[in-house]
Amino acid sequence: MPAMTTRTEFNSSELSRNSAEVFGAAEDHPVRVTRRNAETLILMTERDSDAQQKLFEFAADLIAVTTDDNGTLTERMTDRFSWMHALSEEDREACAKELVDSARASFATKQPYLAAATLTTWKETATAIAAGLGQEPVEWLEDEIPLDRP
Repeated sequence: MPAMTTRTEFNSSELSRNSAEVFGAAEDHPVRVTRRNAETLILMTERDSDAQQKLFEFAADLIAVTTDDNGTLTERMTDRFSWMHALSEEDREACAKELVDSARASFATKQPYLAAATLTTWKETATAIAAGLGQEPVEWLEDEIPLDRP
């Protein structure tokens, strides 16, 4: 069975002749639409566009943090991302490192979702801690509960 190839470039005439194929490809990844005597266009989903926009905003925040000379990187990131105050000192250090590492990986691989997922995960963790979740002692079952198997 031949390997399935995914097209990333279409002629503008294909957009009108076979829009389903072009749109289907654009739903999976951004595609280039070449035009005669005009600049090439990129067709992508709003989700992909939003992810890129969020990555640019995150990059701007990281650049601002890394070019500031006041305090440690973790302190500067905590000032920029105020939700980090809900984290313990140790978690702030881990968060700062993971955010920088995931941003670098996102830029290097052109995959904005990695940085967005890391940012969202840490922010949601801080939100849960601030709401008091996870502070209740865990109640473990001491005795095994036998289960009837069919």
